[in-house]
Amino acid sequence: MEPKVYIDGKIYSKEDAKISVYDHGLLYGDGVFEGIRVYSGRIFRFKQHIDRLYQSAAGINLAIPVSRQVLEQAIVDTVRAAGFRDAYIRLVATRGIGDLGLDPKKCKKGSVIIIVDTIQLYGEKLYQEGIPIVTAATRRIAPDMISQKVKSLNYLNSIMAKMEGNLAGMPEVLMLDSNGFVCECSADNIFIITDGQLVTPSPEFPFLNGITRAVVLEIARRKGLVVREEPMTRQDIFNADECFLTGTGAELMPVIALDGRKIGDGKPGSVTAMLLKEFRSLHAREGEDLFA
Repeated sequence: MEPKVYIDGKIYSKEDAKISVYDHGLLYGDGVFEGIRVYSGRIFRFKQHIDRLYQSAAGINLAIPVSRQVLEQAIVDTVRAAGFRDAYIRLVATRGIGDLGLDPKKCKKGSVIIIVDTIQLYGEKLYQEGIPIVTAATRRIAPDMISQKVKSLNYLNSIMAKMEGNLAGMPEVLMLDSNGFVCECSADNIFIITDGQLVTPSPEFPFLNGITRAVVLEIARRKGLVVREEPMTRQDIFNADECFLTGTGAELMPVIALDGRKIGDGKPGSVTAMLLKEFRSLHAREGEDLFA
């Protein structure tokens, strides 16, 4: 088992995978991507991730140069070539090779890159203990500038916020919009539990509507929880009983403090633990085993 990288029709080892320095994805962040998990040999929520990739591409008028069927088969082939039964897929579509100018018309054909490797953002101990987070001064870009619904290669907004977290010694940061409403964290969606109800920012706010977020909402409703998608402030988080983050890499990560103030009793809560257990049970059995 070893990392493999697919680039425009060929599969390479990690060491041999190369792209042009004239690719617009590198020069200008001109492209889109998806992070996808493989659990027990199964690609989790495959269709939803591919749907979102094509939606993101349409949002920036980028033509993915292969059909959906060809792309899906290329992903399966690359996962099998890598051999990992538990893996992380980074699927990237760029505008392709152009020149040093900005004009996207100079890019004659898009490019597709598929990276299959392993990932672990947090150790298992943190899922038991939870993490503290801090509010970033960097605000989310307004949706009338660049839509956060597009999962683009330009993550500088999140990176600047993440740097603030690093400087504060925090593993993650909370990001607000220009009016002070909660959007998400630098790379994860956010939920709170208040009076037994699950609350998360509503989709009109500038954040990426995550696949894991959707799965958690699905699980919560199936388990009979009241779910509220609505405007959220830091005050709501300060007064919550529980808080957690969701993301492809993070899964469900409990949050025990915001800006130095304990959330609930300062420990991961029972509802969060239940949702994490249900999430892991779901991804362990959903989908076709590619290695069977």
